[in-house]
Amino acid sequence: MIEQIYNYFTVEMLYFWVNIGVLPFWFLIIFFPQSNLCKYLATSIFPILLLSGAYVFVLYKAYLSSFDFMGNFSLYLGLDYISKLFTDEFYLLMLWIHFVSINLFVGGWILKDAQKLIMNRLLLTIPLIITYLIGPIGLFIYWVIRIFYAKKLSLYD
Repeated sequence: MIEQIYNYFTVEMLYFWVNIGVLPFWFLIIFFPQSNLCKYLATSIFPILLLSGAYVFVLYKAYLSSFDFMGNFSLYLGLDYISKLFTDEFYLLMLWIHFVSINLFVGGWILKDAQKLIMNRLLLTIPLIITYLIGPIGLFIYWVIRIFYAKKLSLYD
């Protein structure tokens, strides 16, 4: 049974399940931000634990296939080196899980922070959707909106 599960989760299948797996959390964050499901599932440590498990599984599969982990440090040497890393599907999947995890964490943080400031839910959907798609820009848009609700500009809040 364990071998069947291991064989089922190829790199392509893991990519598919990671993408599908975060959608319910984003759905809760955007459409049901006040619900207990959102509080206990989407904005808790639960999705990060699931994504961490997927990340560890990808690391394990990469290790078994003789992935060059030391070669990952070459990404700091220039764009040519990082483009070579992107040719490896294990590296791409690790990077994708990293990206999806951070965006989901930031989306949960935006929601919690907006609830403290009692922000308009409809106005909040814009930066949340943009954070889901392109994280840093969504966070920036949220900070611009946040300035008007917090009535101050704070760099360390």
